[in-house]
Parts: sequence; structure tokens; C-alpha cells
Amino acid sequence: MKKVTMQQIADALGLSKYAVSKALAGKEGVSPQTREKIIDTATRLGYFKQQRTVRGHEEKSRPSTTGQEVWGQDKQTVAVLMPNIRLQTMDSTFWSMIVHGIGNALSRRGLGMLILTEQTPEGFERLLKPDSLLGVIGVGEVTTSMLLEIKRLGLPFVLTDHEDPLVPSDTVFASNIDSMSMITGHLWALGHRSFWFLGEMRYSRSFTDRWIGFRKALEDNGLDIRPANNQLALTSTDHSANFALLQEKISEYTDNGEPIPTAWVCANDEIALAALEALQASGMSVPDVISVTGFDNIEESGRSAIPLTTVNVDKERLGERAVSALLDRISEPGRPFEKINLACDLVVRSSTGSPNK
Repeated sequence: MKKVTMQQIADALGLSKYAVSKALAGKEGVSPQTREKIIDTATRLGYFKQQRTVRGHEEKSRPSTTGQEVWGQDKQTVAVLMPNIRLQTMDSTFWSMIVHGIGNALSRRGLGMLILTEQTPEGFERLLKPDSLLGVIGVGEVTTSMLLEIKRLGLPFVLTDHEDPLVPSDTVFASNIDSMSMITGHLWALGHRSFWFLGEMRYSRSFTDRWIGFRKALEDNGLDIRPANNQLALTSTDHSANFALLQEKISEYTDNGEPIPTAWVCANDEIALAALEALQASGMSVPDVISVTGFDNIEESGRSAIPLTTVNVDKERLGERAVSALLDRISEPGRPFEKINLACDLVVRSSTGSPNK
């Protein structure tokens, strides 16, 4: 197959080769709109599917079953990338458990782990020695420019709880759509007929999929669900702000004499815990008046004043499966990319019940 060059991409878009080079390297100097066009064209032409090169020399893959055999005994460290430190920190009982699972799986194979929170592509290469790395596992949101840099360096990588349509890769997710459909169906079976989704569906891929699962479960039962009527856009990043906005919304319903939805389906446990606090502060009984559900089953969900009904995500298993996917990719670099969805369990606690008639 004839090699796709940067000049071909530039010619297709009427741009300079220099602009294409900067965009594909994730460097500044190219507008976001132009960068997106360049990446889209490069993907369409097959630029990213070409055999990767290391220092200008083609590296042939060899049949193997372990990362060490493919990459050599000097490459026994995996970089774990958590660049969005404002949202993803080791203090979080969700993200830290994923990283714990990655560490355990690597340790069992005699491999090391290096956690990196650097947010710029330039910093990635400066702080690490890419030639010494076995591969990269992204945890949560990683920018397109960072992924392009990792790809440019020829490193195999797997993404956990995130995917980028412009940079194809293996991905590992919880089964968000089916699991949210399951917990929403549980509330329907309890007798609820008015529902509210608490979460900004554009916040992350997981939130989007959870909104889809919520909507599907109710539309299958004949309810017409629309974001304007059935969604309150909250993120999990600011507990105080979510608490204040929920109190405001509760007051609006009360002041206007409108019936408040009896089933609050939250995009994750952190939002659900803020919802429980707001309801308690407003004197509304849970679950006698309002039922609340979460997602993820973080430790705090079972310790709250009203234990939270939620979806249990096996967070350590997500990390372990990401390691397996990375080693599979190293062993078979040419195989099709996989999107791996791990099944989740419904955990029923005190925050849900049948609505008062």
C-alpha cells in the first residue's frame, strides 16, 4: 500500500505541509477548526493506520504473547496518563481504584507503572523516555493533541472510560447504556412515572451513554423523554454548586405548585449524594417522596445518611482489563480495535422505594 504523506493531506486541504505537521504533532499555531479538518482528512486517507515508525525506521511486529517479548527486556514500564487533574485525581475513590487495578495487573506480570499528570504533549516527551516505555494507558479524558503525540511516538495505548473519534484506539468502559437502562427500569417497576436525569450529557462519553440508557428505558415504556423537560445539567466537579442549584430547583417547583419528579436518576454517585443532601435540607423525604439513584458505587454511596441505590462498577477490573488490552495490542498490533464493555450490577439500598400515591 502506498504511503500517505503529510504533503498529500496538505494538498487535499489546500494548506501548507508545515501547518499539517504542527496539527498532527499536537503543537500550537493551528486553529482548532483547522486542526480538526487536518485530523479528519488524515484519518480518512489512512494516515494513522500506516505501519508505525520509530526514529525513522520501520519496526516489524513479531508474533508474541507478552509485552516483554515484543518490546525487549528493557521496556517494562507502562505510563498511566491522568492529565485532567482538575477532574481526575487519586483522591477520587473512582479513579484511584481504576489505577489500583492497573497497578495490580502490571505487578502480577512483573511490570512497573509510572503515573503522569502532565497536560501538554511537549511535556510528555520531556518528562518521559518514550523509548523505554512498554505502552500507555489513559485514565479518563485525554486530549486529542496528547493522543496524537503518543501515536507519533509510536507507543501502543489503551483508553479507559474515554474514547476519541479522531484517534482510534482500544477502549475499556463500564456497560453504561445497559446499566443505566437497568436502574431506570428498576424505578419504573417500583411504580415511578415521572423521571429526572441529573447530569450534563455532554460532560463525558460515560454521561452521554448513561443519558441514552435512561431515555431508552423510558421510551420503551411509552414515555416521551426530552432533555429540556427531563434533564438537569449537573457535573460531578462541584458538590457545593450542585447542592445550591438543586435547592433552587426544589424551591421553584414548590413555589409554583408544580409536582416534582419522583425519580431522580443521577449520572453518578457524586451528583446523587448532592441530591440527597439538597432533599434533606428542603425537608423532602427520601424515598417516601423522592427516590434517588447513582452510578459507580463509590465508597461514600454506602456510608451516606441514606444509603444510595446505585450501579456497581468494578473499577479495579476496569484497570486490569485495560492492561490486558494493552498487552494484546502489543502482541498483535495489526488487529482491529476493540471497545470493551464490562457488565455492572444493580445495588439496591434505602434511597429508592415506591412513590406515595
